[in-house]
Amino acid sequence: MSTLTHLQILFYRMIASAPLLLVFALGAAIGSFLNVVIYRLPEGLSLVHPPSRCPHCGHQLGPTENIPIWGWIRLKGRCKSCKASISPRYPLVEAATALLFVLIFSVTGFSWITLGYWVFFSWLLALAMIDIDTQTLPNPLTQTGLVLGLVVQTVLAWLGTNTSTELLGLPSGPIEGLFYSILGAVLGIWLLGAIRLFGSIAFGKPAMGGGDAKLAAMMGAWLGWKLLLLSLFLAALVGALVGSVGIMVGLIRRQQRIPFGPFLALGAAISALWGPQLIQLYQSFFLSTAF
Repeated sequence: MSTLTHLQILFYRMIASAPLLLVFALGAAIGSFLNVVIYRLPEGLSLVHPPSRCPHCGHQLGPTENIPIWGWIRLKGRCKSCKASISPRYPLVEAATALLFVLIFSVTGFSWITLGYWVFFSWLLALAMIDIDTQTLPNPLTQTGLVLGLVVQTVLAWLGTNTSTELLGLPSGPIEGLFYSILGAVLGIWLLGAIRLFGSIAFGKPAMGGGDAKLAAMMGAWLGWKLLLLSLFLAALVGALVGSVGIMVGLIRRQQRIPFGPFLALGAAISALWGPQLIQLYQSFFLSTAF
């Protein structure tokens, strides 16, 4: 193979990978802002002022220090001014967001759904991390996420680009899309609210936080009631597995409270990307064997 052919192959590979690199960079930049949201929103601090700074000495980060992922690597995880250690969670959140953006793009391609899911997954990641830190799910995030879900799903239904419509046999059109989204939101908050109420009565203590029902409502607005039910099933399944294994290996105490938000977020993410296929698989396998 000639040198020219090698160069042509390299050029084509660069062209093919350029969109993924751009998506990764965009995701990392959004992840950098999510770090701000995750840290400041529970504290009631402004998300825009002051600019990013060292939590130890207050040193304001310069342009090169603020580059997602690379800035932390370049500084070797330490503040340029006071040399205090900077948590590796910051670049990990940025990398996780970037990889989620690439995954969504790989599944949905160039579409309006991709833009919508980038927003949805960003909300889910921020809420999951805040719930891990504080065991709370802030109303500003769940409420704005719910409104955005109603708007985005209505627009997608109007554009006719919602891939779940055909696979799940859902109604098409903006009015139908809005109704389906509202139905999902109502079912989410009622279902989780009922579980919280009856669980508290049965166990004599709060069985679930109030924010979980609001997160479920947000998920229902984005996914509709069918994918919401799948999300809740997956969240309960993964939560039970993680809790059981954690107790077995001694990482979790039997009476220890475990935030449910991350499991809800994971269930919603799986359902958003592969929910219609999972439902079809269930219908083709279990329903066919039942008759």
